[in-house]
Amino acid sequence: MSDATTTDLYEVTMAMSYLREGMTGPATFSLFVRDLPPERGFLVAAGSESALDYLSGFRVGREDVEAFASALHRPARGLQPLLGLEFTGDVRAVPEGRIVLAGEPLLEVTAPLPQAQLAETYVLNQLSHQTAIASKAARCVLAAAGHPVVDFSLRRTHGPQAGLQAARLGAMVGFAGTSNVAAATALGLPAVGTMAHSYVEAFATEEEAFRAFARCHPGPVTLLVDTYDTEEGVRVAARVLRDLDRGPGSAVRLDSGDLGALAARARSILDAVGLPDVRIIASGGLDEYAVDDLVRSGAPIDTYAVGTRVGVSADAPYLDSAYKMVEYDGRPVMKLSSAKVTAPGPKQVFRRTAYSDVIRLADEQPHGDGRPLLETAMRDGRRTGGRPTLDECRERFAADLACLPPAARRIRDPVAPRATASEHLSALARRVRRRIYEQTSAPYARPARP
Repeated sequence: MSDATTTDLYEVTMAMSYLREGMTGPATFSLFVRDLPPERGFLVAAGSESALDYLSGFRVGREDVEAFASALHRPARGLQPLLGLEFTGDVRAVPEGRIVLAGEPLLEVTAPLPQAQLAETYVLNQLSHQTAIASKAARCVLAAAGHPVVDFSLRRTHGPQAGLQAARLGAMVGFAGTSNVAAATALGLPAVGTMAHSYVEAFATEEEAFRAFARCHPGPVTLLVDTYDTEEGVRVAARVLRDLDRGPGSAVRLDSGDLGALAARARSILDAVGLPDVRIIASGGLDEYAVDDLVRSGAPIDTYAVGTRVGVSADAPYLDSAYKMVEYDGRPVMKLSSAKVTAPGPKQVFRRTAYSDVIRLADEQPHGDGRPLLETAMRDGRRTGGRPTLDECRERFAADLACLPPAARRIRDPVAPRATASEHLSALARRVRRRIYEQTSAPYARPARP
């Protein structure tokens, strides 16, 4: 089976019906986030590269048809119209690393209706998950206020692929390294890590553990000092590092307790024995809120290692994202469900000063300043360019972040900018709404036949 089967069953049933009915005209679907999660002033667009990889290789094979048939309890011959279906459409997407706001399309797919429908589940999954993680990681970088942040999330992410994505997304928004060896190797990132408490416990004393670790690893080492008594652990680490002349570049790691107070005490101990170059690394349940508190308190922490809470975006583990049809066969469409109204027509977002963004129709000429966010990424089922490098994504993020209003950058109680709809888009929405009301009420308004 291929990744074509990584979909919800109703995508298959709808695609089959469209094919049976001959409904293969071009459809445009728009992917966006309705509202930002609480305590978010912005989102970082991510996941489009995974979506483009999926669409580039999308093809329904014989085994896929058999899997669909099994799921539907039907003979495979009844689903033969799906066999050989490939993605031949166009995709416009916000490049990864760019900052986006609620309501703004992150990606739009235009393809024959069955293809565009079958793309929904995988594409929505990738952009929703990765945008949530990238946005959480970006807030950690903001909170750290220039101190390095590293990724320790792999052991508790929701699967190895999610761990790889978390490492990449952290690097995209400015993380200095990752503990994930596979990610570090594949992405060219600095690999970082220390030791576990079990390592210390395996030796008779902390000092034996620290000396053995240093013997095995020439050069700077990082020693975990809170297995037993933290302050005593710092003293032992200081003695070992000084005896072995391993101070510069080395570090001690604090993983529990009152990190701010312990960091202050550790700094005092290290400085008193002539080890001012030994750094202090903090870990243990950290996220942007804890990092912000520590930085604001003046804690002498050099590097922040964030893990579980960031790798799963613990306070906002999902986005209110949607993938909705906005046009079919040249006819603009919209959804009118309560609290889930969508805007019709393919769109473009224009980024203006201070994030006073305007969402316009894709073919609408902008008035005044503003740069379009959505770029053509696929045409006729093929990528239009190469995969962006991490450095390119970092540069986009840094440039967008520098222009983000201070209120949106706040860790607590941020105020997110809001995009507005152009008059042409608003007028189209009014016309489509009126047309829908007229069509749905017409059968009840006709007089009965004599």
